[in-house]
Amino acid sequence: MGERTKWLVSTEWLAAHLNSPDVVVVDGSWYLPHMERDPIAEYQEAHIPGAIFFDIDKVADLTTDLPHMLPSAVQFSSAMRKLGIGDGQRVVVYDGMGLFSAARVWWTFRTMGVQDVYVLDGGLPKWKEEDRPVDDLPPVPRPRHFSSRLDHGAVRDFKDVLKAMDDERIQIVDARPHERWKGLAPEPRPNVRSGRIPGSHSVPFMDLLDDKGRLKDVSDLKDRFEKAGVDLDKPIITSCGSGATAAVLSFALDTIGHRKHSLYDGAWAEWGAKDDSPLDSDS
Repeated sequence: MGERTKWLVSTEWLAAHLNSPDVVVVDGSWYLPHMERDPIAEYQEAHIPGAIFFDIDKVADLTTDLPHMLPSAVQFSSAMRKLGIGDGQRVVVYDGMGLFSAARVWWTFRTMGVQDVYVLDGGLPKWKEEDRPVDDLPPVPRPRHFSSRLDHGAVRDFKDVLKAMDDERIQIVDARPHERWKGLAPEPRPNVRSGRIPGSHSVPFMDLLDDKGRLKDVSDLKDRFEKAGVDLDKPIITSCGSGATAAVLSFALDTIGHRKHSLYDGAWAEWGAKDDSPLDSDS
């Protein structure tokens, strides 16, 4: 299955299993506003044949103003049934950048108790680069039974992170660009302060990818975390701007064998918007 980690599948493997009834392909593309890309329009124009579009802004907790927060297990099960994803299927997720939002979709499935979920190595860019087939036909989903079991230990909220700040046994690792972590660059969302969670480490998610958007090798991943001062023997909470690229850190940590990690779902969109949340800044 995987070339460099058990959670990656190659384009060769997917091409050989594309028509297997137990394999479901999911387009999990999502982009930041400044990227000026429309994931739904791009999906409608060209996607891997049979791929189902997973909208992380809709498969979410819609009762909060925070972006794409994790839905309840009941809400997730209902959404997957409507998409035609069922129990016992092998889920392969990709996105339009290589490894970006696909990691968030992978993390969501894992957090909901799905074990058989993977990320396409190199994503849609590699698939297209190899002249593999794409189409613009919308899939016709057949409702299936899907059951979720939320792993409460995989996700953290504001209060959890506030406590972790004062617990030297737990580390907080931020996936945002380094200048945003330092507080020297503005946040892309309005009314969100610049800075970082006190005591957090900076590991920009792009530093974990090669120039083609593919996850780096295990030794390179370990080296990047360690250079940022992260002790890989301690529990880690990953964070970012809105909970999306923090999942790239979670994916990388799982790849190198680190198991005691969780994700701060509200991320900086929540932390930076609170007037009373503690923060550090180099500005």
